[in-house]
Amino acid sequence: MKDARIAQAGQIVIKDEPKPVIKKSDDVVIRVIRTCVCGSDLWGYRGIDGIETDSQNSGHEALGMVEEVGSDITSVKPGDFVIAPFTHGCGQCRACLAGFDGTCMNHQDNWSDGYQAEYIRFQHAQWSLVKVPGKPSDYSEGMLKSLLTLADVMATGYHAARVAAVKPGDTVIVLGDGAVGQCAIIAAKMRGAKRIISTSRHPDRAALAQEFGATDNVAERGEEGIAKLLELTNGGADAVLECVGTELSNEEAMRVARSGAIIGRVGLPHGSKIDPAATFYRNVILAGGPASVTTYDKDVLLKAVLDGEINPGKVFTKTFTLDEINEAYQEMADRKVIKSYIKVSD
Repeated sequence: MKDARIAQAGQIVIKDEPKPVIKKSDDVVIRVIRTCVCGSDLWGYRGIDGIETDSQNSGHEALGMVEEVGSDITSVKPGDFVIAPFTHGCGQCRACLAGFDGTCMNHQDNWSDGYQAEYIRFQHAQWSLVKVPGKPSDYSEGMLKSLLTLADVMATGYHAARVAAVKPGDTVIVLGDGAVGQCAIIAAKMRGAKRIISTSRHPDRAALAQEFGATDNVAERGEEGIAKLLELTNGGADAVLECVGTELSNEEAMRVARSGAIIGRVGLPHGSKIDPAATFYRNVILAGGPASVTTYDKDVLLKAVLDGEINPGKVFTKTFTLDEINEAYQEMADRKVIKSYIKVSD
């Protein structure tokens, strides 16, 4: 099968690798029809994270068809159309039952990679796979795009809003204008925020944020940007959704939150410096981590997409084939594309 591999920083290549097989009783083998590139994939692509030559791609979002199931699997069968989340919760531990399946207590190998391929082996599939009604041909390409966001970015954006306890009437600041930040805007609107401030310097991204529900945009950075955000929010937001993951974005989140606010952090952390005094003396709460993908999909997001209430698939601004995977990465790295959508098969 075709499988994307990291050759070196700045280069992803396609190799011919063996098709995955069932190894454990709760495995499922999936034929991938659509996958994509995540902003978190770019850390390794840029060489910021340590990478090994010929290592597996870090792709972790897919739509596909079930090909084969392990002996313990009763929730799906061959021929089912599924969303493959990047997390693999059990649905039974205390964390999963509390709605934190992104950090399942029973499955330590809870994160996915290698999804930029023609087939994948999905572990711990009994509860975590999300079945989609019908088959791919029943849906438009636009709907398939929105369904694919439910493997990660829409659920991650929703997680930011959920852990920040966004509620009707709130004023919310969203830091980050990539796919997760855009989906966080959708989520804040779903939860009833009355004012949502995006923070994009790029007109196309600011326009998409407005379409998704942003009421204001602050393009300025540094002290000027912080001052403007504080002015717009009368001294600080009720909730700040941090969708970048750098030390600077976390510092900014703490500075633009009002006293007693909650910061929902879902940006992949890079940098380790967080000053505890910055939150302590203003009772600011830091929350967040890996998204509860399966919980949110099953409880609210899949229905919202199928009913046409939200259209997060608009974060995909260019389509590629699997053979064009390196271009898909590079155009995201160059900020020419918000999120790259990859057609693998029909």
